[in-house]
Amino acid sequence: MKKLILITGIFIFSTTLLHAQADSKAIQLGVKGGVNSTKITGDDIDDVKARTSFNVGLLAEIPITERFSLQPEVMYSGQGFDVKEIDQDNIFDTNENIEYQLDYIQVPVLLKAYLVKGLSIEAGPQFGFKIHEELDFQPNNDGGDIEINEDDSYVKDFDTGLVLGAAYKFDNGFFVNGRYNMGLTNIFEDNTIFENVDAKNAVWQFGVGFMF
Repeated sequence: MKKLILITGIFIFSTTLLHAQADSKAIQLGVKGGVNSTKITGDDIDDVKARTSFNVGLLAEIPITERFSLQPEVMYSGQGFDVKEIDQDNIFDTNENIEYQLDYIQVPVLLKAYLVKGLSIEAGPQFGFKIHEELDFQPNNDGGDIEINEDDSYVKDFDTGLVLGAAYKFDNGFFVNGRYNMGLTNIFEDNTIFENVDAKNAVWQFGVGFMF
């Protein structure tokens, strides 16, 4: 909670400072959503398959200059990885994939640069707060869920990453975007059986949205 308060305070201060330097272009608010392809990567992670999930959230675009904007977001992001992926060509194997689901509230704070009208690139830090963790033996059906509570979890509650992406915004306010979220910190607690294990979140996101 202290980390969340500190990050929120820094974000509000930074937003106020940058907006004071901006031109008269209005702040825009928006909504967005899309698909995730997510896994964990690292030197100690071998052949982990990606989980397919979704993201949805709110964003604001705060102009700094004619070409540069600050874009803070608050998003739900379904993450994790496939523990086991079934060979669909094997007609005798009727089991489903097994997913390790890690769901976060992600708060990216991005600097957006317009290359030409409508087309922009974006980059910046991202702060993640884990809100749910479970092992799902039937990801395509109801049931098969084993929730992992805080006492039994080996995964940290807080995560940091770097976001790199691009977007195209149409004149009517609709936009499409794609980005890669690269984890910067290990997701496992240091005082567990996963101590010193190099494992970081890695997420591809593709989606659409609308700016009001």
